[in-house]
Amino acid sequence: MSTQVYEEVREALHEGRPVVALESTIIAHGLPRPRNLAVAGELEALVRAGGAVPATIAVIDGVAHVGLDESGLTRIAEDPAVRKLGHRDLAPALATGATGATTVSATAWLADAAGIRVFATGGLGGVHREWTETQDESADLRLLSRVGVTVVCAGVKSILDVPATLQRLETLGVTVVGYGTEHFPGFYLASSGEPVDWTLRTPEEVAGVIRAQDSLGEPRGAVIVANPVPEDEQLDPGLHDRVLAQGLAAVKEKRIVGQAVTPFLLEYLMVHTDGASLEANLAAVRGNVRLGASIASAYAGFGA
Repeated sequence: MSTQVYEEVREALHEGRPVVALESTIIAHGLPRPRNLAVAGELEALVRAGGAVPATIAVIDGVAHVGLDESGLTRIAEDPAVRKLGHRDLAPALATGATGATTVSATAWLADAAGIRVFATGGLGGVHREWTETQDESADLRLLSRVGVTVVCAGVKSILDVPATLQRLETLGVTVVGYGTEHFPGFYLASSGEPVDWTLRTPEEVAGVIRAQDSLGEPRGAVIVANPVPEDEQLDPGLHDRVLAQGLAAVKEKRIVGQAVTPFLLEYLMVHTDGASLEANLAAVRGNVRLGASIASAYAGFGA
């Protein structure tokens, strides 16, 4: 595979120092310009402040990059032709010289291949509502059953079927732990109301789980660390429920189906909450990145 590991990332991995993988879809497709580039730099700075090396992942001109320099970040943030790449898209992207931002599945795949054990993101994809009719679920779920990466996230997007997603993760053998919570987070919300089987409360405890997983060997699978957005930074639950119900009704009215549903609902939430959903999203991402750096440092034995 045509992959370039950024020198700083390669040296850190070789020396056993902590590294945190970051996705690039939030930069290219999740935020308005020019704020997206500022946030990309902010997230990398948060990783460094936590004692780890950031590895933002993307594909540029047919080369998978594990870690980006300033020009790479700028290209992903500013080029309107940047595609959105899941792990199924990696081979065609590399073969055709495409440039694309990586989703959770593609980022986890490339991070695992490079030997990075911790990946911080916003929220995972999951099982869509009305799955019995559409059979629609995110490629994130099955991919996470195949890679040995610890994913720090704020749960799954609340527009999805959270109970079905948790059931699917159980079926696939993906470990889910709540960080400082006994309930699975709801992305924009601190809690989805669904319980988790395991609760961990320190980065060192999470690092212990990763080491225990190392000792177990095959089969591999991700560890999902579900880290809730702080309650004082979450989207107002009443506003969330009201706007989401309106958005779901609009989906049916406009007959929106398939891959178009998620971006429509996310945009609907942002517009009809006057941007509050975006701010909650960013608050969650920042918290996950900080925690990811702490976990990576504890796992590597730095500051543990």
